[in-house]
Amino acid sequence: MGQAAGDMEAGKPMAQTCLGCHGLPSYTNVYPTYHVPKLGGQHPDYIVAALKAYKKGERDHGTMRAQAASLSDQDMADIAAYLTAQE
Repeated sequence: MGQAAGDMEAGKPMAQTCLGCHGLPSYTNVYPTYHVPKLGGQHPDYIVAALKAYKKGERDHGTMRAQAASLSDQDMADIAAYLTAQE
């Protein structure tokens, strides 16, 4: 799989919603209880694949599906480019 071609600057404002949960160290969701993974530094192709799977309903999480529902492929690539650059 090649690296997702995204624009980090275009992804920055869209990724702020992601960072509300995924940018908090050791964050645990209330219900159902699970550890929310950190996305900073993650491989961009993984982020894009996960967002596409949520959008298609292949991953079961209502909040993430709602977040991904209106994203275009380019939006996903841009978000991934931004998140990949974060630590």
